[in-house]
Amino acid sequence: MTKRRELDHGLDELNELISEMGRRVEAALTQSIESLEKVDVDSAKRLIKEDKELNKLEEKISEIGSRLIATQQPVAKDLRRILVAFKIASDLERMGDLAVDVAKVVVRLEGQALIKPLIDLPRMAQIVQMMTYESIQSYVQENVNMAYKMAKDDDLVDALYSQIIRELLTIMMEDPRTISQANLLSFVGRYIERFADHATNIGESVVYLVTGSRPDLNA
Repeated sequence: MTKRRELDHGLDELNELISEMGRRVEAALTQSIESLEKVDVDSAKRLIKEDKELNKLEEKISEIGSRLIATQQPVAKDLRRILVAFKIASDLERMGDLAVDVAKVVVRLEGQALIKPLIDLPRMAQIVQMMTYESIQSYVQENVNMAYKMAKDDDLVDALYSQIIRELLTIMMEDPRTISQANLLSFVGRYIERFADHATNIGESVVYLVTGSRPDLNA
């Protein structure tokens, strides 16, 4: 295998692993929110246990990328693609951790009835799930327009988060007995909002990959 073919093969491997991480992160977010809506502690605990698989994928990306840098000495865009893979893998791993954080809230809610039907939190999660999918697609396709879309979607998530906090504060003031659970639900909102920030980071990485300069899409 020629040096160029070896490099291309390694870059293809990185693409596949990043895509796999993205699919797992999407699934983890969906499972965490469904667990919350049903206060399904068993499902939440399964998700917590499965988090190790994401860590393994991130380690594999690090190993492959490091090997390519050491043996193939990539330059210009090839090098950027490897560095971007490292950064995206790190963001995806953190997104997986945030899904686990939501699952841990579910475990803490065991035996409780929800203080209100969940509407905006699942809406937030739905937007963020699409952001996760599109951020990975923008990476695979090197689609800068799709990457920039992350900033607009992030604004929608931020607006929903602010709305959730206002509603929860109103509920707490009306009935102090709800304070403990309302705080936990506000944490979930914060975790999903941070999830969106990491998807936006991936968008920034894609722009850097294609153009060589990194914008601030979280501004």
